[in-house]
Amino acid sequence: MKLLISTGEVSGDLQGSLLIKALKANAEKRKIELEIIALGGERMKEAGAKLISNTSAIGAIGFLEALPYVMPTLNAQSKIDNYLNSSPPDMVVLIDYMGPNIRLGLKVKKKFPNIPIIYYIAPQEWAWRLGDSGTTDLIGFTDKILAIFEEEAKFYSNKGGNVKFVGHPMLDFYRNIPTREESFRKIGLTSDRKLLLIIPASRKQELKYILPTLLNAAKLLQKKDPSIFVIIPSGLKEFDGILNNSLTQYGVSGRIIFSNEVDDIKPFLFSAAYLAFAKSGTINMELALNSVPQIVGYKVSRFTAFFARYLLRFNVKYISPVNLLLDEMLIPEFIQEDFNAEKIFNSALKILEDNSTKQDIVIGYKRLKDKLGKPGVTERASNDILDLLVQ
Repeated sequence: MKLLISTGEVSGDLQGSLLIKALKANAEKRKIELEIIALGGERMKEAGAKLISNTSAIGAIGFLEALPYVMPTLNAQSKIDNYLNSSPPDMVVLIDYMGPNIRLGLKVKKKFPNIPIIYYIAPQEWAWRLGDSGTTDLIGFTDKILAIFEEEAKFYSNKGGNVKFVGHPMLDFYRNIPTREESFRKIGLTSDRKLLLIIPASRKQELKYILPTLLNAAKLLQKKDPSIFVIIPSGLKEFDGILNNSLTQYGVSGRIIFSNEVDDIKPFLFSAAYLAFAKSGTINMELALNSVPQIVGYKVSRFTAFFARYLLRFNVKYISPVNLLLDEMLIPEFIQEDFNAEKIFNSALKILEDNSTKQDIVIGYKRLKDKLGKPGVTERASNDILDLLVQ
């Protein structure tokens, strides 16, 4: 049986790799010969997929920001078109990566109506709107949606979709969390230091619009408290040098965890961290599941912000999935004009100096976890995919 999995960006590559490992293991148990072809990244390749095109670094939010990726995206689309024409798969699984995956799903359903399509980690349409009610055509081309949020399952089910709530895949990561003492030894920090994690980018544009503000806020914190030490995990190999140089440029005391080391050391970073500055995205869920207090921010170009607000009428209540799921401002978040170093610094001081503020966040994280389902998410998702594949 031949399975095509399509995703993009760093988070999609990670989720794709976890799913591929589960699919391979379950296919072997069922004595199914499974070939996996993919649009994705190195993690998916290492998990056993044959890459048609590497899309892990293709991604941007905004219009001007997306221009550098037009040709790489067209190239990836051309490769997948050629593959579909020459060797159609038995099933297509789409993971996140909204724009390209919506286009691919519509194309496959039109040209190959008998190929089943599953969407796993669907667009968060339950949380955002374009104009009065703008949504995607996702239900029209999918045979099944594997929802990672209960709100997502309800949203698509109410619209007539074939939906199953499987839970959030990050739950599968955190069963054996290392101790703080073990983590400090692993990282090479002494117990008198306070670790500030900065997680600014999974897209290149975020190095420009988000990283400088977070570094300036960190510099203010270190001036106030010299015991604070910064660590920045790199999302992509091409970010390694940029991030390393930025620490020096902004005069921040810390170091980079290079991209090839991140997966192994990430649990220790989370366990040791006192606080994190992060962009909005999947990383917010990871930090929450590890009980790391965090401050979230996001910024795009002024042109993109204007276009989204006033022409597309894009509307979202919160930018962090943590706050979205809880429907409250549990963790501080700053967007666009409010995203500045002084505000982040003041919020950080409140968390670091007021234990009750920190405890409120940690208690909120426990409420969040109750909404995410149960561990074994990728196992359940892989079984649902295989069930549909062989029926």
